[in-house]
Amino acid sequence: MPAPAAASVDAVLRHVDAAFDRSRDNLFELLRIPSISAQPAHKPDIQRAARWWRDQLTGLGFRADIHPTAGHPLVVGHLDGPSDYRGPHILFYAHYDVQPVDPLELWHSPPFEPQLVDGPHGKRFVARGAVDDKGQSLMFLEALRAWHEAGGGIPARITVLIEGEEEVGSPNLEPFVAANQDALKSDLALISDTGMWNIDTPAITARLRGMLYAELTLKAANRDLHSGLFGGSALNPINALTKVLGELKDDNGRIQLPGFYDRVKPISNALRAQWDSLGFDEAEFLGNIGLSVPAGERGYSALERLWARPTADINGIWGGYTGEGSKTVIASEASAKISFRLVPGQDPAEVLDQFKRFVAERLPTDAVVTYRVNSGSPAIEANTDTPWVRAAQAALREEYGREPLLMGSGGSIPVVNSLHRVLGIDSLLIGFSLDDDQVHSPNEKFEQRCFRHGIRTHSRLLAKLAQ
Repeated sequence: MPAPAAASVDAVLRHVDAAFDRSRDNLFELLRIPSISAQPAHKPDIQRAARWWRDQLTGLGFRADIHPTAGHPLVVGHLDGPSDYRGPHILFYAHYDVQPVDPLELWHSPPFEPQLVDGPHGKRFVARGAVDDKGQSLMFLEALRAWHEAGGGIPARITVLIEGEEEVGSPNLEPFVAANQDALKSDLALISDTGMWNIDTPAITARLRGMLYAELTLKAANRDLHSGLFGGSALNPINALTKVLGELKDDNGRIQLPGFYDRVKPISNALRAQWDSLGFDEAEFLGNIGLSVPAGERGYSALERLWARPTADINGIWGGYTGEGSKTVIASEASAKISFRLVPGQDPAEVLDQFKRFVAERLPTDAVVTYRVNSGSPAIEANTDTPWVRAAQAALREEYGREPLLMGSGGSIPVVNSLHRVLGIDSLLIGFSLDDDQVHSPNEKFEQRCFRHGIRTHSRLLAKLAQ
């Protein structure tokens, strides 16, 4: 088919609206599959979700297969597009796995029985995976379906890559990409796993913080000890570990790792002015989660701290007896999980060395520490002066009737770095989630309004890239 005309785009958009109930039903069908990648008991559900994606792509004319890995499988689909196609080869990435549902008692409805409920912005979907990432990935799938059924065929050359391990750090994704570079070679990656500025203002995410996630265990005595017999003489590793970690930041929120800020670049005055003009209300941002006082590094605006400054957080800490009642024990070891959000210029491996030096300088005699690194990826600062970004801006502008923002994100999407490093391609990050979607939390939700706009925007974007 030739490049899409305005009439065919309008027909596709009308079809999106007419078939919207079916699109929602398709999403609910996928949401009912409890594809929790972190829990071995859900391996059959993981397989079922992979088959679901393969069958959907095959039904739209893709050559689609399930590819086993050392962990959970990936789904890859290829569509050549029109014979006279001259646009970019698009690699669409998403993930079908979801986070565990704990604590289950905080859910208002069963997490894998999707609900359509009322909210301040109209109807919303409530289920695990509603927005991360099943809802956002289905927006692209339903846009493909609309073009297939009402636009004379899908107008672009597309490879779809869907993984099942994103929520556990994607350990097998990069090896798969490296081993299949020829099959996955493309011009840009399209990813919908980010957010909007607010429900009325669309956004393209132009920068992502990187990540170092590590676990350390501090060991002392060769067994657990009676605190009455040994307390006052034997080293308590829980006390020692909390003392070390308590010195991780100073009173101004500055991270105390040696050399930690050496590669941190300040943002430009122009970018700072642009972010200041957004009028971000940190009091409201914190108030929505029951807090009132900003934390973090002093001397920077809220958006700088969220998007352009590195952080260090203790994500979990344990040791000794944690059951009901009392047990007067001095544990033989204590552990903690630590994450560092990194900014452009910082190297995760270098930060890990800095962290080890920091701990070693404070480690008491008789204590031994070991480390386990769960993940590490550098920050991303995207090139926004590309035809793909301009096409996305135009699609969002037409759909929302206002200029989309180029915003940052405090989160990390390691696949963006992997695709750039292995395939040499940049990612276009267009997301439709909101700050209150409760991602990774009980009662995760996705606004129906955002889902509909997302399908329509991707439909528009496919036409613009094809042109």
